[in-house]
Amino acid sequence: RAAEWQLDQPAWSGRLRITAKGSTAFIKLEDKTSGELFAQAPVEEFPGIAVEGVTDSSRYFVIRIEDGNGRRAFIGVGFMDRSDAFDFNVALQDHFKWVRQQSELAQQTQDLEQGPKLDLGFKEGQTIKLNITNMKKKEGGTGSTRPHPAGPGGLSLLPPPPRGKSCSGEHPAPLSTPAQLPGTPITDSLLSWPQPTAAPAADVWGDFAKASG
Repeated sequence: RAAEWQLDQPAWSGRLRITAKGSTAFIKLEDKTSGELFAQAPVEEFPGIAVEGVTDSSRYFVIRIEDGNGRRAFIGVGFMDRSDAFDFNVALQDHFKWVRQQSELAQQTQDLEQGPKLDLGFKEGQTIKLNITNMKKKEGGTGSTRPHPAGPGGLSLLPPPPRGKSCSGEHPAPLSTPAQLPGTPITDSLLSWPQPTAAPAADVWGDFAKASG
């Protein structure tokens, strides 16, 4: 219980950092001015015995510190701000979540390597038969559409437009020349056109002859 600690007179105050090396996280207590290490607690699993929360507060924890020579001690730490205590929890959770994901990926890779491998290679003397009849028909067959006749220079000629209304919407005037029917020759009588009458020649000097002098 954090209420049993001397919270108004802490034995030490400074900054707390969390670092990681491999799968192990390290809680480091450092001097807030010089950065000198005061103590550190290696955490190999969370939640676990290395970090435990108290029963009467969410801002205080008990951590197990080590000096590197095999000596260990349990101390209580607390945060002035509740949001800092929340970040402390989240940082440890995120690290060990990553550790579990890496372990699962390594296990899946190992299972794939140890599992039976699919052999798709040909055995000795094994053959394969391919049916390419349809392919030949497609290459040599003719299409259902007729090619358009090619004009001079290899250009395709378009068919003439159908008979109908002209672009202006008016019907074309009928031809005055009679159409020739099959087997019927065109005679001169059919092609006789009315000849225009010649206008009488005017005397261009008449006015000058009437003038006096």
